[in-house]
Amino acid sequence: MTLQPHPEVLSHGIRPCVTVVQYRDKHSDTGYLIQTAQSLRTICKPHAVPLIINDRVDVALAVDADGVHLGQTDMGYQDATTARQLLGPKMIIGVTVSSLAEAVTAIEAGADYLGIGTVYTTPTKEDTKAILGTAGVREILDGITGVERVVPTVAIGGINAQNVQHVMFKSQARRKRLDGVAVVSAVMAANNPKAAAQELRKLATEPPGFTIESRPHPVTEVNDLLRRVDAVVKDLGDKHPLCHNMTNLVVQNFAANVALSM
Repeated sequence: MTLQPHPEVLSHGIRPCVTVVQYRDKHSDTGYLIQTAQSLRTICKPHAVPLIINDRVDVALAVDADGVHLGQTDMGYQDATTARQLLGPKMIIGVTVSSLAEAVTAIEAGADYLGIGTVYTTPTKEDTKAILGTAGVREILDGITGVERVVPTVAIGGINAQNVQHVMFKSQARRKRLDGVAVVSAVMAANNPKAAAQELRKLATEPPGFTIESRPHPVTEVNDLLRRVDAVVKDLGDKHPLCHNMTNLVVQNFAANVALSM
């Protein structure tokens, strides 16, 4: 897989398809990181596209970036507290999380957004702790709805034009959905990065073909369900739907009475 140089991709004019740019380079020396980040900053700033530096708080400060994105072990940070002390109140701080406990800790420590993953395996992230799939993302989204402060969330890891709609739809929790996705090779390795970014943006914001309406999973709290009983019974009486009843010996009488009542 060949990734195009960062400034060249941005200069192709991918705005407004891309809403945030993150510079991630795990191997280059500090001087090269600063030089490249400065080039990216020059391109991003006129378009009001935030530039986030992965891992390196020092590089973010050197180029006056809009923020940093921290993994669970980057620069020794277990939370965003130390980063906030170094960066001040205005810089954006994102944190990668792969469990509900990590997500809650990051929010309470002051993270401005969460990168949830890794969703699928990906060659651009070899230090993966866990593969979450959409079910794992949904579990984290569902859990953080109880946290007092609401933060944006994006899915990270192995996302491309073939699976982005599936990720956006199948990860929806009862009261929260993803705000977007983070991609690397889906854009950076594309022959036409602008077209690739446009397609991803379009797919991520449209309901998938296998559903009429992209909506969260139905509410299953007991009180909410009880409030719907009268309307459901009336609807059944008005429409007289065909009911194909499958049962077993344990509940056959109960199931038969329910079917007859319809």
